[in-house]
Amino acid sequence: MAQAEPHTSDFIIVGSGINSLVAAALLTGQGHSVCVLERNDWIGGCIKTEELTLPGFRHDVFSGFHPLFVTSPAYAELGESLHAHGLEYVNTTRPTAAVLPDGRQFTLTTSRAENLAALSEKDASAYACAMADIEQNTDIIFGLLGADLWKFSTLKLMVKAAWVRGVRGLSDFFGMSMDNCAHWLRSSFDADDVQACIAPWILHTGLAPNSPLSGLMGKLICFTLEVAGMPIVKGGSGNFVAAFRSLIESRGGTFHTGRDVTEIIVKDNQAQAVKCGSGEIFTAKKAIICKAIICNVTPTQLYGDLLAKVPLPAEVKSQAEAYHYGNGDMQIHLALDGDVAWQDPALNKVAMVHLTSGIDSVSRAINEAERGLLPAEATIVVAQPTALDASRAPAGKSILWLQLQELPYHIKGDAAGEIDIPAGGMWDEVTKEAYADRIIERLARHIPGLKQQILARAILSPRDLARANINLVKGDPYSGACGIEQFMLWRPLKATKNHATPVKGLYHIGASTHPGPGLGGTSGYLVAKELG
Repeated sequence: MAQAEPHTSDFIIVGSGINSLVAAALLTGQGHSVCVLERNDWIGGCIKTEELTLPGFRHDVFSGFHPLFVTSPAYAELGESLHAHGLEYVNTTRPTAAVLPDGRQFTLTTSRAENLAALSEKDASAYACAMADIEQNTDIIFGLLGADLWKFSTLKLMVKAAWVRGVRGLSDFFGMSMDNCAHWLRSSFDADDVQACIAPWILHTGLAPNSPLSGLMGKLICFTLEVAGMPIVKGGSGNFVAAFRSLIESRGGTFHTGRDVTEIIVKDNQAQAVKCGSGEIFTAKKAIICKAIICNVTPTQLYGDLLAKVPLPAEVKSQAEAYHYGNGDMQIHLALDGDVAWQDPALNKVAMVHLTSGIDSVSRAINEAERGLLPAEATIVVAQPTALDASRAPAGKSILWLQLQELPYHIKGDAAGEIDIPAGGMWDEVTKEAYADRIIERLARHIPGLKQQILARAILSPRDLARANINLVKGDPYSGACGIEQFMLWRPLKATKNHATPVKGLYHIGASTHPGPGLGGTSGYLVAKELG
């Protein structure tokens, strides 16, 4: 059979996650032709809405809240166009809370005055100081998280920061930044419910409470939640993807699903095209004059698979092989009869509640997961989409989205001694159902009648997540551990700079690259700005 003529575009983007969508929207807006290739039969990467449980119950399968996107440079530039193509957000003034086992809770709101008023005098002073740490250093924090680091402009930023603060002042900032969240919380706040409200959020950054940099991240999260709340897309995050698709296609961009890219074709160290498992070839017609192939994949996939036939520097290959992933993640989606009714009604309208015993329980669960154990007391993330958007469920019904971020991919045992190890240590249906039962039993102590309300549930184990999205290696929702050794200047690899690769015309974006995971779209934004 004769091979079909290759497809040609100015830019080829492999993968269709948020960074790909941002890059495609910006590049098509500048008049370039762009095609986006996706191995799954849907686009959006970890942004997907599906009726997982029952008809009419619209669950955000992998991710759901967008505080990072609405505060991003991508949204500042694309937001108006996306809203014109159907994007609509709903929000809340009560973004997050934590519930302790004894039922006590603390809620963080979008009002600084309310947050301070809810704290003791000492804790209010500590919170105000923490917010000042962010506000007084926004130039450095957002300058580093929103830009390529190996650039002269970043050097200028740091020189200016040193000039304004003095070398000692700049040193003090970085010293403060390296503090861990556990130390910051314990040394600053007396109230254990306040500590418990903030500590679990470190899990959403891919870090642990005792990790360097987690103290700064904890402060930054509080600041972001105050500024942005916890916006979700009306009708489901699938409408976010639909708005991007509509915008990109209106500008001439194209999407191709079911295209499993298996090889990047390189000639004279210049990326020329990509080849799919079917043999189909997509060629970058501007590859000779600009960097035209953009891959939203992990380093494992990029350097181990897609560039397997290409001679690469030894340090790049060895570092890509050593790139490591974090703990696994589980998602539990519940379809409920009636509204969610917490024992404390103040929690009924909170966007995201963490059920936790505090700093030590988070650290203990992480440690157990890293040793291959099912945590005895995992941190339970309880997202309440229908508290913000009633359209996610039929009238008189509701949904819950539970997330567990402290799980092993290969199971060696159960820290509680209750669940048997599955064959080969791999997650199976019996194991994930048993672990979900443990989680729901704990949650039901705080939501009376919850078990009787459950109409249906859908559970995604770390193994299920890895199968669903090739970038979620070992069920890691952040596409790579985010410790300092694999972050900032060193993400994804120490041997590469910014989003460039050793191959000319080939760029690397996504959660595995700077500035890391999260629904901000920043790596796609940075690459599109450079290429366009």
